[in-house]
Amino acid sequence: QVQLVESGGGLVQAGGSLRLSCAASGRTFSSYGMGWFRQAPGKEREFVAAISWSGRNINYADSVKGRFTISRDNAKNTVYLQMNSLKSEDTAVYYCAAEYGLIGSKPPYWGQGTWVTVSS
Repeated sequence: QVQLVESGGGLVQAGGSLRLSCAASGRTFSSYGMGWFRQAPGKEREFVAAISWSGRNINYADSVKGRFTISRDNAKNTVYLQMNSLKSEDTAVYYCAAEYGLIGSKPPYWGQGTWVTVSS
């Protein structure tokens, strides 16, 4: 079992930055692929970014490429999402997720989510 707790969400103006953190506990964090997903009001949850256990393999949704950066610190059992040049369409609840090996489309472990609101 893996427990995930997100933090760092909040209200920011368009063009601003936020850094989300996801602290993991439970099983060996370094064996898990980690990812960020988001769900905007009235929309389905969508993939944002993913990082492999080693950090060598990283993927982003086209909508955030060049603006968001995912990283991890296995010594701290934490994964991060640095979000720059935020847009109003980035407003959503952001969820951290974990899956043994590589992140797929339906990872088994989820955090409770953290709100990110971007004002225009």
